[in-house]
Amino acid sequence: MESSVYILIISFILLLSINVPIAVCIAIATLLTMLCTVAPGPAVTTVAQQMATGINSFSLLAIPFFILSGLLMGHGGIARRLIEFAKALVGMFPGGLAYVNVLACMFFGAISGSSVAATSAIGGFMLPVMEKEGYDKNFNAALTVTASTTGLLIPPSNILIVYSLASGGVSIAALFIAGYLPGILVGLGLMGVAAVYSVIKKYPVGERVGLVVALKKVLHAVPSLLLVVIVIGGIIAGVFTATEASAIAVVYALFLSVVLYREIRIRQLPEILLKAVEITAIVMLLIGASRGMSWILSYENIPQWISQSLIGLTESKIMILLIINMILLAVGTFMDMTPAVLIFTPIFLPVATQLGIDPIHFGMIMVLNLCIGLCTPPVGSVLFVGCGIANTTIAKLMKPLLSLYVAMIVALILVTYIPGISMFLPRLFGY
Repeated sequence: MESSVYILIISFILLLSINVPIAVCIAIATLLTMLCTVAPGPAVTTVAQQMATGINSFSLLAIPFFILSGLLMGHGGIARRLIEFAKALVGMFPGGLAYVNVLACMFFGAISGSSVAATSAIGGFMLPVMEKEGYDKNFNAALTVTASTTGLLIPPSNILIVYSLASGGVSIAALFIAGYLPGILVGLGLMGVAAVYSVIKKYPVGERVGLVVALKKVLHAVPSLLLVVIVIGGIIAGVFTATEASAIAVVYALFLSVVLYREIRIRQLPEILLKAVEITAIVMLLIGASRGMSWILSYENIPQWISQSLIGLTESKIMILLIINMILLAVGTFMDMTPAVLIFTPIFLPVATQLGIDPIHFGMIMVLNLCIGLCTPPVGSVLFVGCGIANTTIAKLMKPLLSLYVAMIVALILVTYIPGISMFLPRLFGY
């Protein structure tokens, strides 16, 4: 490799080690590398151009809309209704509140498109209730943290839009459809661990609700769940694009939260809009900086070098996928999901396609890997949120997390080596 690549890697690691924000780490490391490659003037211009070009995409317009719809859902009383709905479905089983937690996180994560929002909203309701019923506080928090990541696989998901951009235009609709089965598989795995935990710890049986009450709770939750049906159904039917669907999601979330449920007052909207702008700015800065780093990696032929090295190392598809998974799992522990997708998709996707792996399938492998990283120290953002809500520490969470990691890694192995899990639904709908 060229010396400039070593400068890129070393400067990035050094900046990250002194807690410089990840977007700034990426931008500075890229700029330093360019300064060592070309003259200062062209270097600065090139980095600025690549950052601007990186966010100049129509498909990325969906991200701020989905962020806003997620915030509206989070403040609009959706979490409470989804929890009640989940209780009506699985609350009567031994350890029922644990299943309710996972199911509610899956529902809310899918609706909001944010694992952090799901952890905050569902954890804020469920953790005190579970602890009051005798459930272990650290297990509750660990379960919420891991279950919240399923919303990044189950659409609508912002990270799948980012992957579509990084992969060169893989259909967002196909990625959305492909995410259902992997996301459900992870949720079922976590429920399996919760079931074993509930038997060992002898957690109480949840209260059985009558048919009339159950139907009432279902009806209360249906308008919220319809968001996913409207968005994904409209995209599949070709009524609107993913970007147009994101705008429809905002209008529908606004109607639910302000008009139907009346949980948000008009005077609260400016604050919610400001928060959406803040989150969007952070995401777009990450995307712009990451596109700059992706460009310099491509300029130095790093993707080709890694591709040739992996293929030269072994001809076994199983081993190459195992190596890619191990690298992505390691990356997920110290890098945020958005830059990781933007930087490593151009590196590993050519290897995957050379092995005959569909880009849609590889997208599920990559996102599921990085979902595990969100719950893993030292940089797991969802993990920190869960610890804050549960008022506990990462060290105390690690023991219950280990068994949940096993469930997620088993799901990852199945998704990696059984393409049908990711590809069944896209093929069914003609993608």
